[in-house]
Amino acid sequence: MIAFRKYTWLGLIAARSNLAYLGEVATRTLFLAVILYIFLQLWRVTYSETASATLGGLTLAQMLWYLAMTEAITLSTPRVAQEVDQDVRTGALAVQLIRPLDYPLARLWMTMGERLVRFGLNVAVGCTLALLLVGPIAFTPAGLLMFALTLPLAFGLDFAGNFLIGLAAFWIEDTTGLALIYSRVTMILGGMLSWPLDKLERVLTRYAEFVAGAPDELNLDLSIVPAGPRAGVIMEACWSADHAAGERVLAPLRAML
Repeated sequence: MIAFRKYTWLGLIAARSNLAYLGEVATRTLFLAVILYIFLQLWRVTYSETASATLGGLTLAQMLWYLAMTEAITLSTPRVAQEVDQDVRTGALAVQLIRPLDYPLARLWMTMGERLVRFGLNVAVGCTLALLLVGPIAFTPAGLLMFALTLPLAFGLDFAGNFLIGLAAFWIEDTTGLALIYSRVTMILGGMLSWPLDKLERVLTRYAEFVAGAPDELNLDLSIVPAGPRAGVIMEACWSADHAAGERVLAPLRAML
């Protein structure tokens, strides 16, 4: 119990320290507000041009709330890999290991303390802006419960990935490349869409219009299966950048279903 209390205090200290940097907090808040406002204006034009109440199964209000939550998570990420990397290179890790604390657990609790404060502030700002800009949306108790249960697990897995990258400094001269690859892997979004053959002409027309302005981060592969159990028009998509941006880019394709 005493050992657990030590790590709890580390988390609390990290949380309080993060609140001390008001300039950084204000910068993240302003950045989140700018993102939400800009994409709201873009989506209003998109929804208006398509004359559709939903894109990818989401209304305009749901799309903005989704962006607010995803950006709140993304902007709350601490610099775990870089800090562990520095501990290894400077020898600070040797000092940490002789202390009566487990280094990975201490790092985990400090990271969680910092991240929960950042995430909480981002959610408060994001929800306030979403309420002011598009109003409330319906949430289900089951959905909120699932979100509350999976979020700490997601934060823990993200910490583990970044912590291992930082420790790779024992064998790799520069871990920046690994951190970049990891950040891109977490952003990969992909899947398959299919349509019946009787919609071939419509799909090809919409596909040609879409790829004309598709960003470089999106890879598409369109194929036609003329017969058999999988007969139809099949499109495979892979987005290798920000997940929330990928959802927005792929929304017109999903609307073709």
